[in-house]
Amino acid sequence: MKTKIFWIFGILQSLSLGIIIFLLFRSLNLIKGDSIIGLDTRILLSVAFPLFLLLVEYIVYTKE
Repeated sequence: MKTKIFWIFGILQSLSLGIIIFLLFRSLNLIKGDSIIGLDTRILLSVAFPLFLLLVEYIVYTKE
């Protein structure tokens, strides 16, 4: 049961973080007016960072 709860909240946390990162980079592009960070880089960072964080959290969770 604890593992299911971990995965539910871990995935929700990662999705939220990914959306926040994507919107942050989008707003930085809107402030500048030019495309400083490309769409492919925004998507890559929005997926890679939360996925890596979820993996690290899972490793820490399984060590306990």
